[in-house]
Amino acid sequence: MLSFLFRGLTAQPTRGVALFDAVTAEARRRSWYVEGRVPDTLDGRFAVLATIAALVLIRLESEGAAGNDASVGLSERFIHVLESEHRELGLGDPTLGKTVRKLVAMLARRTELWRGDKRNWIEATKESLYKGEVEDDALQHSAAALRDFAQRLDASPLAGLEQGKIG
Repeated sequence: MLSFLFRGLTAQPTRGVALFDAVTAEARRRSWYVEGRVPDTLDGRFAVLATIAALVLIRLESEGAAGNDASVGLSERFIHVLESEHRELGLGDPTLGKTVRKLVAMLARRTELWRGDKRNWIEATKESLYKGEVEDDALQHSAAALRDFAQRLDASPLAGLEQGKIG
């Protein structure tokens, strides 16, 4: 009834869904966990998802003000899904907020990492995807896959990205 008063504050439930679905599809590719040997655990899957999302957020930044809406939509969807997934895992209200804030901070850290100098894809990939030591061939595979993904992002127009279409 009073929604017309708070239209600017009301969440848009579909904003960012298509782009988040595309990010999730990329993060679910088997090659990250087989050839790249990212551990197929909650932590490993989150590392891939957050890394892919960070690269997308940086790509959206390159659009300036036009990319802000898509960036906010992706971030909101990311948080919504994290919260939902953790509720399904049994986390309750007292700890849920703290856990989600920690995970969002991990996304922010990866975004800062990838926003920096990308010339050293190997080191950035190691820091972003792996907690400990990783075999060189797996690291090389993941770095090449991330570089390829970033190139596909760069070739994708903003309108396509908003629709979840990544070159």
